[in-house]
Amino acid sequence: MRFKIHKKNALALSVTVFVALVFVYTMLKSSSLPQDKPKQGTAGSLTLSIAKNHSPNRFLYGSVFEMKTSVYENNFRQFIMNAEMFQSEPELVIVVQVHNRPAYLRLLVESLRKTAEIHSTLLIFSHDYFSKEIGEIVQGITFCRVLQIYFPYSMQLYTNEFPGQDPSDCPRDISKDEARKKGCLNADYPDSYGHYREAAFTQAKHHWWWKLHFVWERVKALQGYSGYAVFIEDDNYLIPDFCSFFKRMAALKKSDCSDCDILALGNHDSLPLFQDLANKVETTGWISTKHNIGMGLTKDVYYKIMGCASEFCTYDDYNWDWTLQHLSSQCLSKPLKVMAAQASRVLHTGDCGMHQKESCKPEVASQKVQQILESVQSYLFPDYLVSNKMDSVKSSPYIRNGGWGDVRDHTLCKNYVKKL
Repeated sequence: MRFKIHKKNALALSVTVFVALVFVYTMLKSSSLPQDKPKQGTAGSLTLSIAKNHSPNRFLYGSVFEMKTSVYENNFRQFIMNAEMFQSEPELVIVVQVHNRPAYLRLLVESLRKTAEIHSTLLIFSHDYFSKEIGEIVQGITFCRVLQIYFPYSMQLYTNEFPGQDPSDCPRDISKDEARKKGCLNADYPDSYGHYREAAFTQAKHHWWWKLHFVWERVKALQGYSGYAVFIEDDNYLIPDFCSFFKRMAALKKSDCSDCDILALGNHDSLPLFQDLANKVETTGWISTKHNIGMGLTKDVYYKIMGCASEFCTYDDYNWDWTLQHLSSQCLSKPLKVMAAQASRVLHTGDCGMHQKESCKPEVASQKVQQILESVQSYLFPDYLVSNKMDSVKSSPYIRNGGWGDVRDHTLCKNYVKKL
């Protein structure tokens, strides 16, 4: 019996053979390359060694399909930049939530570069907007280790479907009766004030919650890490003694406030009395409008918050911080307690955000930052800290802001625990 190759199959067979030969050649070539031997030590050290063998971040900014593929590939690979230069275990992790504000991100990176002891940190940038400009800003960092993670449910990846804004979604201000007559997708799920979801507002809460899960559950370099992760945003600016001040706070917490849940490096107060408050911290109940900037917490506190995951995901407020305030008041066994710097080590440079876009003036913010730095320079790096214990603040229920009534948001939020 003879095996015959028909002409109509010749092309397909040729392609198959070619692909097989390329595969074999690639495998032989890669096996002949020298391999870095992983260092013996902690799980974190091993992870960093493995990370060196990964290829650098490659992100394709073309089609939505290419971006989605890049998101999942990079979240899986978790390539750590500058791992060869900084091989010791991170003493602090700083997590930055990044949206589409490149000018402010540049200011933040500038502040990080000038921060003392920044070389001993691991910087994690969590993106929900993907652009070459933003990628190049982060990839230009050479002063410490850097990991980029990518929110996989970004509006940019789902422009005409949930969790983006579906064309069949109900308009924000339509009544429930009108919505039902119209037959729009989420007609039965307005928020507490009768308004329907707006993806531009729900995304920030989704991203914050996903990022919290991913950092503590999925980042390989943090396996075995027992320290703090400090959460900031791309329109923050760090004062030069940020890291050293945080270390002093963490040490003071052990002796002075062992039951504190959060270390807050920033606040929204003005800085006219910085010289009088430079080495002062206070312990009190956590307040979302005051202590939501520069929050440092451990994995133990993360697990504590996770006990209220369902409540977080269903509470009708599109703000993650106001939702956390609700958990502190109504869900946790006792309210969250914070040790907070009275002279803020984090400046909020963003003069625009979700609610306003037209007044963005990063150049003005930069000038203001420089003026502040000049005025506080001689009061930085205090030798010791003084703790002011305030009466424990009982968290009272906040008025919910709405914007989070859609059951699709609830379901997606709950699923982050399972699929990241």
